[in-house]
Amino acid sequence: MTLLEIMFSNSIVAQTNLDDFYFLMLIVALVAVVVFVALYFVDAGYGKMQTPKWGPTINNKVGWMLMEMPVFIVMLYYWGISPYRAEPIMLTFFLLFEMHYFQRTFIFPWLMRGNGKMPLIIVAFSMIFNILNGFIQGKWLFHLSRVSDPDIYPESWFTSWQFILGTCIFITGFVINLHSDYVIRHLRKPGDTKHYLPKKGLYKYVTSANYFGEIVEWLGWAILTWSWAGLTFFGFTCANLVPRANAIYCKYQIEFADEFDSKKLKRVFPFIY
Repeated sequence: MTLLEIMFSNSIVAQTNLDDFYFLMLIVALVAVVVFVALYFVDAGYGKMQTPKWGPTINNKVGWMLMEMPVFIVMLYYWGISPYRAEPIMLTFFLLFEMHYFQRTFIFPWLMRGNGKMPLIIVAFSMIFNILNGFIQGKWLFHLSRVSDPDIYPESWFTSWQFILGTCIFITGFVINLHSDYVIRHLRKPGDTKHYLPKKGLYKYVTSANYFGEIVEWLGWAILTWSWAGLTFFGFTCANLVPRANAIYCKYQIEFADEFDSKKLKRVFPFIY
């Protein structure tokens, strides 16, 4: 059975046993380590790091929508075919996850200013990861979690410390991410082409406050679902964004040398790194 057949089978177990599923998450974790190391030596190729060496490009807005849409759709699919989809806790998991990806897929790209480009190869790799991540999150929450333990997410989960703390962290990260994107979008007035160092919000402390917000979000997700699936996603998020934050920090350090050092900014984690 191919990966796609496993991902889209209607069976409750979907021909995937827990050992295979945990092995898949281990592979993703190992890939995350490779990505983390590689991105300290190779720029990610989009956003501030976009260069011609990454090959053909498409419009940033279209690229972002294509990258983020697969995980939104895959999660929707697994929730939709789950016999537990109407349970309040499962519906809450679904809505929190999709809230983030609805914003990233259908709102964020069209708020972007300018006509930036994104390499097609980056779009393709991101789509592959997002399909896989949608499978891991959706398959675990709405199917395999009950195979593991039929009582894993009772209604009392709403009052558990994991759900309360994790949800608070998730929402905090979501708000930080939205505000940080807003700050970046409004650095320049219409017609202005200069580059500016962001200074509002958490940009007073780090050069990649938007990445910090996203990392915080998925830490919250890992806690509120209390799952290896959530932890795997959090780990991959760090592996992808922390090196990118370092690249942006180094770029700003050169571009804004006159004011950079006096601010004692960190890369992504306030007061730490």
